[in-house]
Amino acid sequence: MRFTFHLSFFVLALFLCRPEALQAQCCGVGGGNPMAGDASRGVLKHRQIEAALYYQLSRSDQFLKGSERDTGFMKNFSSDYLYSRIAYGLSESVTLGIEMGYWIDKTQEGFREWDTYRSGGIGDIILYPRFNILKPSVANRFNELTVGLGFKIPVGLFNDSIGFYEPFSGETFYSTMPPAVQASSGANDVLLNLFWSAPLRPDGIRLTANAMYILKGWNPLGEKLGNYLSFGIFGSRSLASNVYAALQMRYEWIGKMSVNPDVMMISFPNYDPEATGSRKIFVAPQISYSPLDRLTIFAQAEYPLYQHVNKTQLASQHQWTIGLAYRYLNASKDVINPSFKLKQ
Repeated sequence: MRFTFHLSFFVLALFLCRPEALQAQCCGVGGGNPMAGDASRGVLKHRQIEAALYYQLSRSDQFLKGSERDTGFMKNFSSDYLYSRIAYGLSESVTLGIEMGYWIDKTQEGFREWDTYRSGGIGDIILYPRFNILKPSVANRFNELTVGLGFKIPVGLFNDSIGFYEPFSGETFYSTMPPAVQASSGANDVLLNLFWSAPLRPDGIRLTANAMYILKGWNPLGEKLGNYLSFGIFGSRSLASNVYAALQMRYEWIGKMSVNPDVMMISFPNYDPEATGSRKIFVAPQISYSPLDRLTIFAQAEYPLYQHVNKTQLASQHQWTIGLAYRYLNASKDVINPSFKLKQ
């Protein structure tokens, strides 16, 4: 069994509910996709099992106003993120996936010690079934079209707070941290994903496209992070035995955050909802290696080529992802879907 080509398309994120991938929003307010996302979103074979684990590191100390550099209102924003998923082929056309994220650390470092926020912990659980619309056959050797429909269940903290000591009264006052530093948005989100792949000429080059739209929900604090849209195109080919290189171009759009007017009247939040929303284009080179037929290891770096944000926001700067994936077919007599095999 050889799945090396199909698995070589792993990417990141993350932006369900981003990474969250690094958010370029005021005070770090996030609205991106925290899934350490990838382009490998085809269905599995019947009774096939897939397990994957990703580690994503994001750093930024740059700020933009529109598309121009601007003065920052904090030192930097950083995050360390683990993302895992397990999927099972219910049939030849339906795959059920369960995915979960864990924040090792999220830090918004201010110029003063009391302006620094840190958090971590479990983020969200995502139920993510995928349905095959077009799959490889004798007449259609490699073309594949799959749709995924996901639902996010928030389990992490969305209202974590920090205490401030007031020396005159001797009391400690607590303030809810900005959304970008919370482990979860606290809302139920709906995800729609489209995955398509096909070979190109000359042989050995493959084109893959992946689109995702996330409809964000309202959380109990009266906040709704901006909806998320991304579209990525991958090109990949073999460099050597079991070594593959890929290049991704990705467009990302994040809508503005919404806040319930009643919440705004009672207590203005410690962030600016108007300083949210962005449009970006990224390029992401990737290398993958398959020491075993069932196992693939990959590394990816993501670089912004274009960014436009509303008002002044933290810009995307550095993001790296490493990960591994393992697939096992619990039926030795089954024939592996040819979309998972690189033509030699």
